Amino acid sequence: MRALLELYVQQFKTSFATMLQYRASLVIWLIGQVLEPVIYLIVWSTVARASGDQVGGFTSADFAAYFLVLMIVNHVTYTWIMYEFEYRVREGGLSPVLLRPVHPIHNDVADNLTSKMVSLPGMLLTAIGLGLIFRPDFRVVPWAIVAFIPSLALAFVVRFLVEWSLALAAFWTTRVGALNQMYFVLMLFLSGQMAPLSLMPAWIQVTASALPFRWMVAFPIELLLGRLTPAEALIGFGAQAIWIAVGLGLVRIVWRAGVRTYSAVGA
Repeated sequence: MRALLELYVQQFKTSFATMLQYRASLVIWLIGQVLEPVIYLIVWSTVARASGDQVGGFTSADFAAYFLVLMIVNHVTYTWIMYEFEYRVREGGLSPVLLRPVHPIHNDVADNLTSKMVSLPGMLLTAIGLGLIFRPDFRVVPWAIVAFIPSLALAFVVRFLVEWSLALAAFWTTRVGALNQMYFVLMLFLSGQMAPLSLMPAWIQVTASALPFRWMVAFPIELLLGRLTPAEALIGFGAQAIWIAVGLGLVRIVWRAGVRTYSAVGA
C-alpha cells in the first residue's frame, strides 16, 4: 500500500508537469467541456420560456441550475481512456507499461485525478460566472448537499471502471472509433447530458436506471438539486455500489483475456 501511494504521488507530479507544458490544449479542452451544457441550457431555457416557463416541472431557472451542475459533474467524472487505449495497443506503447510491477490502471487513475485537480478551479469559476448570467434556482436541502460528495466520487469510479473495461476492446480490434461513438451516443441520451431524465420517455428512464449511465452523471445532479427523496438516494447509492462491483469484475476478466491476446504492432 505504501509503494502504491508513492506511485500515485510521483504520477501526480509527472502528470502535473505534463499538463503545464500543454496549457493551450487544456484550455481548448475545457472550452469544449463548457460549450455542450451551455448549448443545451440555452435550448431548454428557450423552450421553457416559450411554454409559460414550465416544462415537465422545470422552469428556465431550474434548467440553469441543472446544466450548470451537469457541467461540473461531467467534468469530474469524465475520462479519456477510451480514446487513448487504442493508440497504446496499436503503436506498442502498452508494452513497456506491462513490464512495471503495478497494474496500468493505477497510472490512468492518477493521471485522471491530476487533470481534475488542475482544471476544476477554472470550471468552478466558469460555473459561477455563468450563474450570474443565467440566474439558476437552487433548492437547498442540507442532507442532499452532504450526500452529493460521496455520490459524485462513486459516480467517477463507476464511469472510470466501465469506460476502462470498454477501452480494452482495443486488444481485439485495431479501430475502436465506432464502438466509442456508439457508447457516447448512449451516454448522451441515458446519462441526462442532453436533458433531465425525468423529461425523457419512460422506457429511456428505465433503461438509464438499469444500465450504469444514470448513476454516472444524472444521479449526483438530481441529488444536489433536491429532486430525490432519502429512499431514492439510498437506492442510487446501492446501484452505484453494484456497478462498481460489476466494473471491477469486468476490468479483471477482460484485462486478463486481453493481455493474453496482445501483440505489439508498432514501435
